[in-house]
Amino acid sequence: MEYERNFKLLNNNFKKLFFPTLMASIAGNFAIIVDAFFISLFMGPIYLSVVQSMQPLLSFENVIYWMMGIGGSILCTGAKTDFDDEKANAIFTISIVTTVIAILCLTLFCYAFPDFIIGSLTDSNLLKAFISEYYYMAIPGFLFMSYMVCLAYFVKTDGFIKLQFNAFLICNLINMIFDVVFMKFLNMGISGAGLALTLGSVVSAIYITVYFFNPQRSLKFIKVKFSQITGYLAGICKAGFSISSIPLYIALKFLFLNSLISIYLGELGLSALNMCQNTIFLVEIFILGTSQALLPIVTVYYNEEDYNGVKYVVDKSLKIVIAFGIFFTLLFLIFPQTVLFIFNVTNPNYIPTVLNVIRIFSLSILGFSINYMYLFYAQSVEFNKLANLIILLEGFILPVILAYVLSGLFGVYGFWISFVAAELLTLLFIFIYSRYIARKTDGEYSGFFLNRRYDDNERRFEFTIEGNKEDAINLSKEVKKFLSDSRFAYPVSSALEEIVFYIIDANEKVDFIDIIIREKDDSMRISIKNSGISYNPKEDIDLDSVYISKLNEIADDIEFSQILGLNNTVITIKN
Repeated sequence: MEYERNFKLLNNNFKKLFFPTLMASIAGNFAIIVDAFFISLFMGPIYLSVVQSMQPLLSFENVIYWMMGIGGSILCTGAKTDFDDEKANAIFTISIVTTVIAILCLTLFCYAFPDFIIGSLTDSNLLKAFISEYYYMAIPGFLFMSYMVCLAYFVKTDGFIKLQFNAFLICNLINMIFDVVFMKFLNMGISGAGLALTLGSVVSAIYITVYFFNPQRSLKFIKVKFSQITGYLAGICKAGFSISSIPLYIALKFLFLNSLISIYLGELGLSALNMCQNTIFLVEIFILGTSQALLPIVTVYYNEEDYNGVKYVVDKSLKIVIAFGIFFTLLFLIFPQTVLFIFNVTNPNYIPTVLNVIRIFSLSILGFSINYMYLFYAQSVEFNKLANLIILLEGFILPVILAYVLSGLFGVYGFWISFVAAELLTLLFIFIYSRYIARKTDGEYSGFFLNRRYDDNERRFEFTIEGNKEDAINLSKEVKKFLSDSRFAYPVSSALEEIVFYIIDANEKVDFIDIIIREKDDSMRISIKNSGISYNPKEDIDLDSVYISKLNEIADDIEFSQILGLNNTVITIKN
């Protein structure tokens, strides 16, 4: 086939999402490392144990806004793919409002019972005093940070990728600048780090709110019937729980690991564990950027049953993730001094321990990278059971059990080896599970990523053309030949030519147009994707376009949506 699908449009769209999402991930998650860096620089690495002890509380906050943001955006994307704008707006409304109410309740609880919460975070009286300073300054930022992050997921879904990036960048820059101002120049100590984080959250939350004043946005707050709220909310929680539970399992995991490593190395052990966690945060920035670029694209293409498109994005993402994993593994294995520099470790009594810890811990990075990406993939295609099993094993059960078992056998080095073993065993579980599902479904799902097989009885044609009328005419002729034995040959080829002509005339320049033709339920469905200005074949009749007029004479139904910056048109022909 001369115009066989080449995935160039999909590749362009992936890159369009990948780099801003990666930058947003860097800007957003780097705040954690920035705090750790400046706390180490101005107060000494031992004070990292304060941030480490606060992790369970911060993780619980993350669970809420990740669940609402990720789960809501997955369902919202699916609704837009199904051309159901009312459902998309209802999910958007419920997600944002629920996040604000839930975090507001958490904030009030934190102020009402500070002694109880701080006491549950640590048994050390010395640490309680420092945690209290950070606690009271960081708590006010919870509401603003949660609102900003939750809204950011929907902003990206609606195609405002730069707005999402700018919001995270602003949060990070303000946090970094005022870390220096408060801790260095105003001598506020560790409370300054908490205040800087709050200030960055407030300003970035105000900034991202400009989304609601943009006339080109498609998501709006609407009044949702009370009878629908419970069902939508349950769906959002189900769709977002696996990924959002990462902070929850981190919190639970460190409740056990903090106690265990304290037995062996005391506060030095807590600081070393915090350095390992911040090292993973550094790696996670890049893996998270890749995974979050993958998630909405895979959600859209999987819902449209475009499994070739899903496979292309997954394969490309896996290559990127493996490259990042290998790079950081070698970096920290060969140059563990990098971590010493980042966290300002200069005490000669700490250096030998930290160097050995980082070298061992670095061996877990590649496995972590693949497992993390797989989790986002499983969530995007709604393999919820598998996603929950992965995060439960990798995020809690295996690290805790192995830490206790291996430290009992090999002492403190067994503790650090447990992180490597946990990632490898999780990969082994995924491999065995995928083989089991492939056999159970008789090949309907196959491979490590359980790729879906097309219906053998479905006629399907996939094409890519460049944005010119010559290619459109030639493709129309090819389609007519492919369908020469079908009564749909003429109407499909004619409809295809009319819509492509219209797209070309509506834009100054069109790079690539993806076209998928499927015969389904005694009808033909033509799916067209292209970049460029938004259009609606139904509403644009008023423009007196001869192409749209002819198209509406041929088609029984025309549906349009704009998702992730691509125009998505589906034409159905039944006669």
